[in-house]
Amino acid sequence: MATFLYRMGRTAFQRRWLVTLLWVLLLGAVGLGAAKAPASSDDGTSFMPGIEAQKAFDLIGERFPGTDVNGASARIVFVAPDGQKVTGSGNRAAIDALVAKAADGPEVANAVSPFTAGAVSKDGSTAYATVNFKVQAGDLTDADKAVLEKAIDDARDSGLTVEVGGDALAEQPAAGGSAEAVGIALAAVVLLITFGSLAAAGLPLLTALVGVGVSMASILALGSVFGLSLTTGTLATMLGLAVGIDYALFVVSRYREERAGGHAPHEAAGLATGTAGSAVVFAGLTVVIALAGLSVVGVPMLTKMGLCAAGAVVVAVLVALTLVPALLGMWPNAVLSRATRKRGRAAGRPAEAANNSGADYRATDNTGTHNGGTDNTGTHNGGSRWARFVLRRPVAVLVACVAGLGILALPAASLEMGMPGAESKPVSSTERRAYDALADGFGAGFNGPLTIVVDAKGAADAKAAADEIAKKIGATRGVVSVSPARFNPAGDTALFSAVPTAGPNTEDTKNLVKTIRAERADLEGATGATFEVTGSTAMNIDIAVALQDALVPYLTVIVVLALILLLVVFRSVLVPVKAAFGFLLSVLAALGAVVAVFQWGWGAELLGVEQAGPIMSLMPIFLVGIVFGLAMDYEVFLVARMREAYVHGDRAPQAVVTGFRHSARVVVAAAVIMIAVFSGFIASGESMIKTIGFGLAVAVLFDAFVVRMALVPAVLALLGDKAWWLPGWLDRLLPRVDVEGSGLAASPTDPTRPEGSEPAHQEPARV
Repeated sequence: MATFLYRMGRTAFQRRWLVTLLWVLLLGAVGLGAAKAPASSDDGTSFMPGIEAQKAFDLIGERFPGTDVNGASARIVFVAPDGQKVTGSGNRAAIDALVAKAADGPEVANAVSPFTAGAVSKDGSTAYATVNFKVQAGDLTDADKAVLEKAIDDARDSGLTVEVGGDALAEQPAAGGSAEAVGIALAAVVLLITFGSLAAAGLPLLTALVGVGVSMASILALGSVFGLSLTTGTLATMLGLAVGIDYALFVVSRYREERAGGHAPHEAAGLATGTAGSAVVFAGLTVVIALAGLSVVGVPMLTKMGLCAAGAVVVAVLVALTLVPALLGMWPNAVLSRATRKRGRAAGRPAEAANNSGADYRATDNTGTHNGGTDNTGTHNGGSRWARFVLRRPVAVLVACVAGLGILALPAASLEMGMPGAESKPVSSTERRAYDALADGFGAGFNGPLTIVVDAKGAADAKAAADEIAKKIGATRGVVSVSPARFNPAGDTALFSAVPTAGPNTEDTKNLVKTIRAERADLEGATGATFEVTGSTAMNIDIAVALQDALVPYLTVIVVLALILLLVVFRSVLVPVKAAFGFLLSVLAALGAVVAVFQWGWGAELLGVEQAGPIMSLMPIFLVGIVFGLAMDYEVFLVARMREAYVHGDRAPQAVVTGFRHSARVVVAAAVIMIAVFSGFIASGESMIKTIGFGLAVAVLFDAFVVRMALVPAVLALLGDKAWWLPGWLDRLLPRVDVEGSGLAASPTDPTRPEGSEPAHQEPARV
C-alpha cells in the first residue's frame, strides 16, 4: 500500500492543477445538485421500531385517521396573581380570549380551553390550555407562530402569568455554523503554533473545508431520495471537519519532515503520502467502522447519521491523499518553517537541502552503525524526552494511568439513561417555567402523563373493556388520576391518560410503567382487549432501555472489527489488544465524569447545568462511537511511526522514542483541536448539547494525553520485542499492507533522493 500511495502522492504533486481542478469541479457539481434538489423532509420512519411505546404510537396514527401524532403542540400555562384564582371573571375572560384567538391560527387543529377540559388545579391558582397544530414544529412558519404569540402577549397584559410549554413555540435548534466557525478559529491558532507557518496552518483548514463542502452538498443533494436532512448531517459536519484537519495535518507534517531531511519537493510529497498517508487510510477505516456500526443499534436516525458521517470521513481521506499533495505542489516551500527556509538561503542552496542532517532515520548509512534509529542524530524534542521519561519508569506510569482512569470510571456503574426534557432547560426559558408551574399546580407527575392505547377489536363490548382497563390502571399504586377514554370513529380503539405521582424521569415512574405492563396479561384475559403504554414518558423509558441493551453489542462489533484491522496494520497480537484496552479505559472514565457532573451534580454549577438528572439516552452510544474512532486515529498515527522505526531497524525501546520524536507534537496538536472544538459546545444552553460537548472533550483528553501519551509507551516498554510478536501461521495468513513504508525501498529511486535514504533494515524475523 505504501508504494501505491507514494506514487499517488507524487502524481498528485506533479499534476497538481488537474487534481485541484477535479476537486473544484466535484465541489461545484454536488453544490449545484444540492441547490436544485427538493427540500428533504422526515420520511416518517419510526424513531426506534420494535419498542412498545413506538408500536402504540404507530397504532394511534393508524386508528385515528387525520391525526398527526407528530403534530406540534403548545401547552399554555396560566397562573393567577397572588390571592386570585384563574376562575375569577377577569382572568377567565382573558383565558377564553386567548383560546379563541389561538384557534384562528392558520395551522391550528384545535385549541382546548381549560374550563371545558377540566384543566384547572384544585386550588384554582393554575390552569392550562392546549393548542394542537396540523403540522410538525419544524414546519411552522413565523406567521403561524405570530398569531399565538400575540394572543399570549395580550393575556399577559391582563395581569396573568403566562408560560408556554410544548414544542410549537420552543426555540428550534440552529442550523449550525457558529460552533464550526469557533472550531476552525481554534484549529487555526493551534496549527499556527504547531507549524509556525501561515501556509502550513492554512492548508489543512482549506482542504478540510473542501471535504466538508463536498460531503454536506452530497447529503443535501441526496436528501429527498434517502430521507436525509441537515440534522442527519450534523455528525458528518463535525467529524468531517475534525478528521479532515487531522489527516491533512499529518501529511503536511510528514512532508515538512521529509523536506528537512533533504528530499526534493515531489519526492517528499510522495514519501509523505506513502507513509503518513498509509496511517491516514487505516485510521479512517477505524472511524468508518465505528460510525457504520451505529446501524446495529436499530435506530434509523442513528443509522443515517452514522453512514453520512462515515461518508464524510472517506471524503476526508481522499482529500488528504490527493488534494493535499496537489496543493503542496503549488506552494512547495511555503509550508516549510521559517527556520528551515532561512537555513536553506544561508547555505546558498534550495530549501529542500536544508537541515539534511539525517533527522529521519532513513538518512543514515546502511552499515548498521546507527542501526536505523539509535537516535544518535542529536535531534531531541519534548516528545522524545517524555518517551524516555516513561521508558525509565514504565510500571509507575502504567499503574498511575490505570488507577486514575479506573477511579474516574467508577461513577459510570451508576449510569441512568433517559431523555432530559423541559426540567433540564434554564429557568430563564418559558418552557422551564411552564414545567415548574404545572408541577406546583397539578403535581410532579403531571408533566409526564402515560398514554394508554386500548385495542378493543377482539372485545365483545369495546366501551366496557376500555372502562375496565382504565379503572384497574387508575387503582394502581402510583397513579394519581385517569382521564375519560376517547374512542376513534370506528369505535374499536380508545385512548386515555394516566397521571403518575412522580416526575417523568424518576425511578418511581419507571417502576410504574413496568407494573402496568406486568398486569396486562390478567386485564387482557378478563376484557378481551389489548393495551399498550406510550406517551413521551413511556417512549423515553423504552428508548433508554433499548439503547442500554444495544450498547454492549455495538461496542463488541466495533472493537472486534477494529482489532482485526489493527492486527493487519501492525502485524502484532498484543498492540491491538492494548489499543482496545486503552480505549475502554478512556471511554469509561469519560462516562464516569459525565455521570458525576450531569447526573450527580458535582461541579454542575460551574458548567451552567440547571438540574442534574439522567444522562441522555443517545449519549453513551455517541460517546463510544465517536471516541472509538478518534482514539484509533491517535493509536494508528502514533504507533504506526513506532512500527515504522522498528521495521527499519530500531530496537523496541528506541522505536518508542523515535515514534514520539516524530509524532507526539502533531498528535497533541490534533487532540487539542478536538478538545477545543468539543468544549465549545459546553457553553450551549441546551442540556443535551452541553452533555455531548463535555463528554467528548474529556474523552479525547483522557485518551490522547493519558492513554496514548502515557499508557501506550509504558505498556510497549514492558513488552519490549514481544509487543511486535505474531505467530508464524498468522503472519502467513494475514495480507501485507505495508503501512510502515518498507516497500518504498523497492520503488524507483529519485535522482534527488539523498544517498542512504533507503530503509536501514528489513523487518526482523518472527517466530
